[in-house]
Amino acid sequence: MRLLLALLPACLALHAPTIPRHRPRSTPMWMVAAAEQATPALNKNVLFSGLQGKALTVGPSDIPTKGEVRQAIPAHCFTRDTAKSMMYALISVAQSAACLAVGLLLPTKLVAAPLWLAWAAVTGTVWTGMWVVAHECGHGAFSDNKALQDCVGYLLHTVLLVPYFSWQRSHAVHHGNTNHITKGETHVPVVVGARPGIENAGGDAEIQNARRFGKRVWGGLQLVLHLVIGWPAYLLWGATGGPQYGVSNHFIPGKPFSDKLWPSTWPAKVWKSDIGIVAMLGALAGLAAKFGAAKVALLYAAPLLFTNMWLVGYTWLQHTDVDIPHLGAEDFSYMRGAFLTVDRPYGRLFDWLHHKIGSTHVAHHIDCTIPHYYAKEATDAIAKAFPKAYLYDPTPVHVALWRVACNCIAVKRRPEDGRYTWVPVS
Repeated sequence: MRLLLALLPACLALHAPTIPRHRPRSTPMWMVAAAEQATPALNKNVLFSGLQGKALTVGPSDIPTKGEVRQAIPAHCFTRDTAKSMMYALISVAQSAACLAVGLLLPTKLVAAPLWLAWAAVTGTVWTGMWVVAHECGHGAFSDNKALQDCVGYLLHTVLLVPYFSWQRSHAVHHGNTNHITKGETHVPVVVGARPGIENAGGDAEIQNARRFGKRVWGGLQLVLHLVIGWPAYLLWGATGGPQYGVSNHFIPGKPFSDKLWPSTWPAKVWKSDIGIVAMLGALAGLAAKFGAAKVALLYAAPLLFTNMWLVGYTWLQHTDVDIPHLGAEDFSYMRGAFLTVDRPYGRLFDWLHHKIGSTHVAHHIDCTIPHYYAKEATDAIAKAFPKAYLYDPTPVHVALWRVACNCIAVKRRPEDGRYTWVPVS
């Protein structure tokens, strides 16, 4: 119960669209300095985030090679320690089990609805730690023992109704094409004046609707849709994916859906993922038959909703803000995409629970095999060695989330440099 009370204010604060006017005291000054570099010759219509337009001034010559970055990172950061990885996995599992034990003690009465909401928010927040460990397994950053790694990742993701191998594939595509306007996977924006088959269409209508209803109303709608149904929509029909792979489904690797995301041996792996999902759904159905659907909904579906909200919130903010561009094929490279990732200040509590996935994500995109327990050290090395390319936004996370929801509606290609930047709503 103490954990519940300690986490509740922080969980609710993340999703509240309030706008504090201070910078977190814990922000390293060298990161603040990097975020506040002067940005001359920018379009005055561009709204700035805490990056102050920095991402728009970085050119190809400012981006180091992957080899140069690896040389700047201490060698031990690339070492996978199976015992240490397993320890963190067990900690996340134990925390999740403890939250579930608390939930079993709560009364299933209408008067207890506020308590159940608070419990679900906290429990879903804690479960996200298991999600991150499984995500690390999918990247090969958990252990040199591949069988053990896939076993842990498969079990943890399946418990959270994530098809392990299916998402491993689509997420690898995302890493290889971060902020690519055509080949990107997840959070690929619609384009004003889109070229059919090359860019996601619908940007003109989205901007018109946002201006008609007002960007705050439209932003609120975007926030709800992204956080509440964004994750299942992505798994079921590839929502927010780029046009390269068509309408994909993470459970059916072919007709009636596109099979472009699942080459070679991947269809078989998708079906293997489905076995776990079907087994998990069967277990939930059995529990519902024995204890009641309402009990299962309260103890499982409600916290899972918050876990999914965390997932979408993280991925949305890791690659999106008002002054972070997307790139066309002629301008894109793997390292340019990786350096369009942005680190943010999630604070000690969420960093501890979620293994620093939001505050060390630049390093993760440069080399996803770096274990999370070395990611902070790798991040510091990258930021100091390549301050012009590294992106860190000190804006409080819930403020950034609201800014992105209200202002990142559609992009338009700039003829002068071919980059895709966000169209001002008002």
